[in-house]
Amino acid sequence: QVQLVESGGGLVHTGGSLRLSCAASGRTFNTYPMGWFRQAPGKEREFVATTRSSRPGAYEGYNADSVKGRFIISRDNGKNSVYLQMNSLKPEDTAVYYCAASIHGSPNFYTTSGSYEYWGQGTRVTVSS
Repeated sequence: QVQLVESGGGLVHTGGSLRLSCAASGRTFNTYPMGWFRQAPGKEREFVATTRSSRPGAYEGYNADSVKGRFIISRDNGKNSVYLQMNSLKPEDTAVYYCAASIHGSPNFYTTSGSYEYWGQGTRVTVSS
């Protein structure tokens, strides 16, 4: 059974930082896309960041415009994990953050939720003003 488990959410002040982690189990996603989405209260789930495999053991990251320059996505294939370093946090970043993984490789970045087959349970991030 595939599981994605997020951690690292919490309450932080504006301008602060948090690092989210997502550990996958049940299968290896090393060469497949993994990413992050978020859903704020009353809003639809939106894309945050994703990765694609550029060559064995390496990957490229891509961020939504709303988080470019502030968030950094990274992976540790040895741990079958993906991370999201969030800096310069703003109140509008408040949301539940979800980790997602796909079992279909692609030369493109997956930025829509329908491209992912597996999802974590979410971790809540609250940024106070």
